[in-house]
Amino acid sequence: MDRPLLNRRLAEFGTTIFAEMSALAVRTGSINLGQGFPDADGPEEVREAAVRALRDGRGNQYPPGPGIPELRAAVATHQERFYGHLGLSCDPDTEVLVTAGATEAIAASLLALLEPGDEVIALEPYYDSYAAGIALAGGRRVPVTLRADPESGSYRLDLDELRDAVTDHTRLILLNTPHNPTGTVLSREELAEIARLACERDLLVITDEVYEHLVFEGEHLPLASFPGMRERTVTIGSAGKTFSFTGWKVGWVTAPPELVGAVRSAKQFLTYVSAGPFQYAVAEALALPDSYFTALRDDLRAKRDILATGLAEAGFTVFRPSGTYFITTDIRPLGHDDGFAFCRALPERAGVVAIPNAVFYDHKDQGAPYVRFAFCKQESVLRDAADRLQKL
Repeated sequence: MDRPLLNRRLAEFGTTIFAEMSALAVRTGSINLGQGFPDADGPEEVREAAVRALRDGRGNQYPPGPGIPELRAAVATHQERFYGHLGLSCDPDTEVLVTAGATEAIAASLLALLEPGDEVIALEPYYDSYAAGIALAGGRRVPVTLRADPESGSYRLDLDELRDAVTDHTRLILLNTPHNPTGTVLSREELAEIARLACERDLLVITDEVYEHLVFEGEHLPLASFPGMRERTVTIGSAGKTFSFTGWKVGWVTAPPELVGAVRSAKQFLTYVSAGPFQYAVAEALALPDSYFTALRDDLRAKRDILATGLAEAGFTVFRPSGTYFITTDIRPLGHDDGFAFCRALPERAGVVAIPNAVFYDHKDQGAPYVRFAFCKQESVLRDAADRLQKL
């Protein structure tokens, strides 16, 4: 055939760097700190809940389109439990939609809310599915770059740059906090300014909050809790990061009924429904005691510090994250400025796999010297990786 087989909007993304680097990890026997998945499963009682659902025949056939009532109620209760003091609550019957992970929630939201030519502002660097989802919906992405600040060891959002990026064609802001890959947790002041901008310019906002419980410094504040934002915000959550079951692909959307209805209309033509038995298990997981969420945070903070120290001792400039389970580093002190070349050579040089941050940028030059490592691994694995990196 003369005509290309791959839709031109997807062709620019090609094979993801994650698949390439994971295959390289297997081929070289390297420690994979590239793709962000834990190397240990989540709570035993949650796994047992999934087994019970399978054995009891719950969810083995199509679950309800919006998600099983038990999970929708659990999501609503979870939101009230952690954010009710901020005035945030939702109706499980009309304001919660269960999805095949956060990735589908993002895609369905973009497909539902965008018309061809609409502009979407996203904080750069950003999760690679954002660009693909915007493209599939016919939108135009407008990146606003988070800037690395070596003195503070963190990334900063320029609110003036964000405001200047809004045009008459802007439909929505796609926000991620805690932020992958930089680990930035947007402050109350930053979120308040974003909320004011959205209200002033009548913008919708999609907030990817899958790392809501992985905050080490600062606090997670849902944007929907700010004045004027509940009616214009689609909030996305997920069980994968909070409970270490990334393969289950259970996510959710919370939003006002009209927004949930729009997203559901798009979602039904993607997966229709998914993960029936796992939905029952996640409903139980969301009811785990506060001690679970505190222990998860404290464990990951300790792992962050192990890897951050090892990376600094190996010669990287380290941007210590305030949230998520990723660390961004600058490779220029090691005499390199091309993250792709560095990551492709790293397995042979040190037996460790990482991800070049440039893959998360439209402005590739802005991300060229930065490399991301995941620390959602066992402490012994992180210490081994830190030792291997001393070879650099």
